[in-house]
Amino acid sequence: MKNIVYLFLLITQVFFAQSSFEKGNALYQKGQYQQAVDVYESIIKEDKQQSAELYFNLGNSYYKLNKVAPSIYNYEKALVLKPHDPETLNNLKFAKKLTIDEIKEIPKVGFAKLIQSFTGIFDYNTWAKISIAIAFVFLLSFIGYYFSQLTLSKRLYFIGMFVLLVALLLSVSAGIAEKNHFDNDRPAIVFAELSEVRSEPQKAGTAIFLLHEGAKVYVTETIGQWKKVELTDGTEGWIDASTIKEVK
Repeated sequence: MKNIVYLFLLITQVFFAQSSFEKGNALYQKGQYQQAVDVYESIIKEDKQQSAELYFNLGNSYYKLNKVAPSIYNYEKALVLKPHDPETLNNLKFAKKLTIDEIKEIPKVGFAKLIQSFTGIFDYNTWAKISIAIAFVFLLSFIGYYFSQLTLSKRLYFIGMFVLLVALLLSVSAGIAEKNHFDNDRPAIVFAELSEVRSEPQKAGTAIFLLHEGAKVYVTETIGQWKKVELTDGTEGWIDASTIKEVK
């Protein structure tokens, strides 16, 4: 009986979340962007629905209101749930044009770049699905090899099994690499209009450089109310935790 009640409440919750989501979409279509933001934020606050579409629409609403940091933050949240989404990436590019800071990105070179380019083709969930599919085909090939009576067929099945085994190892390794990257990657968006990045985790530390609203940083360490951040150009420093908001 308790399970039935729980299921009913869950279905009801999902229904109302979807209803609120559609209400937010309708407000957005009417150009009532702040009201749409309020609806979307209420869904997130009540934890009724967490989806890439929700964060994407919320990012669009903030963008229409010229609120740089919240729009970029929500686009980044959408990409966490739905990586490589072309529409989100395109809108994020436009939102970044509203930022003040021009931070260069130092690309990896050599073997490290080659590995990252390969593993970054898919997110770790997709790599896991690919691995399962390859393992299933490998099993079918093994069955074919085991029951085959012809020498030529056995050789072909054996070669196929070898190729599939290599592919399986590569896909599993790529999935593990992407999962480690996802877990260790801590992007954050600067929400303060102006924030000083210091040489030490204290106000007495020397101000190294300034960051403005919407800038993206990567958190590498936390000490009290200070976070050590790194930019895509390799620059590091300590920033007041209250001025940034972590994406994950």
